[in-house]
Amino acid sequence: MKPVGMIGVVLVALVAAGLGWFGAMNFGGPSGQAAGGSESVGSATGDGPCAGGVAAAYWKAPMDPTYVRDVPGKSPMGMDMVPVCPGETSGEGSRIHVESALIQSSGVRTARVERRDLARKIRTVGRIDYDERRVTHVHMKIQGWIEKLYVDYEGQMVERGQPLLDVYSPELVSTQEELLLAQRYRKTTEKSSFADISEGGNALFRAARRRLELWDIPEAAIERLLTTGEVRKTLTLYAPARGVVTNLMAREGMEISPNMNLYTIADLSQVWLYADIYEYELPWIKVGQRGVVDLSYLPGKTFEGVVTYVYPFLDAKTRTVRARLELANPDLELKPEMFANVTIETDVRLQVLTVPEEAIIRSGRRSVAIISLPGGYFEPRDVVLGIDSGDGWLEILEGLEEGELVVTSGQFLIDSESKLQDAVQKFLRSKTAMKESVGEGMSMDRSDHDMTDGMLETSGGVADAEPPGDSPQVGQPMPAMPAADE
Repeated sequence: MKPVGMIGVVLVALVAAGLGWFGAMNFGGPSGQAAGGSESVGSATGDGPCAGGVAAAYWKAPMDPTYVRDVPGKSPMGMDMVPVCPGETSGEGSRIHVESALIQSSGVRTARVERRDLARKIRTVGRIDYDERRVTHVHMKIQGWIEKLYVDYEGQMVERGQPLLDVYSPELVSTQEELLLAQRYRKTTEKSSFADISEGGNALFRAARRRLELWDIPEAAIERLLTTGEVRKTLTLYAPARGVVTNLMAREGMEISPNMNLYTIADLSQVWLYADIYEYELPWIKVGQRGVVDLSYLPGKTFEGVVTYVYPFLDAKTRTVRARLELANPDLELKPEMFANVTIETDVRLQVLTVPEEAIIRSGRRSVAIISLPGGYFEPRDVVLGIDSGDGWLEILEGLEEGELVVTSGQFLIDSESKLQDAVQKFLRSKTAMKESVGEGMSMDRSDHDMTDGMLETSGGVADAEPPGDSPQVGQPMPAMPAADE
């Protein structure tokens, strides 16, 4: 072998021996000693940094919670690593420990679980409409022509019995004449000794009079005709109800027939309001519940009504169900086709367990509340929710007890801390399993990316490792130098 090659082998052996000595002095040798020969904190001596002399579960960097070690030391930023005691570790679904300084700086607030009367308020939009039971259509039952209009425009208020129009009808005139003839014939036959003759006169009179009554000729007009014997050319049509004319089809000189709607009169002293209720709100709507209505053009004024009917079908376009409220409208301030804001008060649930709405974290599949415990500990807990009052309170059916403290602000900080601690525990468990699989003679470091530390923490240092290639092992004699003639 050439002298240059031999010198390289010697240098490699010296470097390996030096690295082994450095690792044993600074990272612990086979005896488990820490740097400087002192025993590592958290050993079985009972003088650990935690309460009661308990050993630390692990050590972490103050500014980087993901940097953890089995033994104390310096963080990558040069700061002393801090111990994490066994009681402060967390697994999934268990308690979480958060430093008090972090709690104060993040503004964590709590509220107490308490009992209160709770009712769900359904707020929706409604549309005012006519009360269908108070809408009247005016028709003539005979054919004729309009001679005069007394009510001649839409929106006019009319009273019951008020004249609407005069109609000329040849059929009406001939019927009046028939009634007068029947009246005279009855007078001449009523004293007849033959019962059939006298009864025939009475039947003819009753038939003629009945025809006028079926045409809605007022009783007063019929009596006047029989008293005076004067046949009138026109018939006056009177309003059958009080209200507002909402539709007018009659004009002077127009020919009319029995199938024509001359007037539509609506009584607006009471109106209906149709409120749109979404499907998920239907279980809370019942007949008899109180509703409060307000309109944008009447700020500060409200109207009260009662739910009188919930329709048994869904609107295909809006995907809502109509609930009907009846509202008194004496001053006619509620006008049909107006939109209004509606608040329906559902039945009150007495003394139910409640928490503020902001105390619940909803993930879509579950609802979670963070419970505040003494000593800076927190516990996430699944809860079952009841009704939502709509004003910031939720009913709790399962998961919480009266008097417990729930976190209302800063839950996501605690949730992230829980996930971090859970990740650290899984990381430590995986490292422990890896160490056991490799063997007790190999001490695995807590950082996968720090390969140098992993090399230096072997039980015998690099000197105990198998030398690469043909390099001699430390402690073995060097091979003899070849003779010059070789």
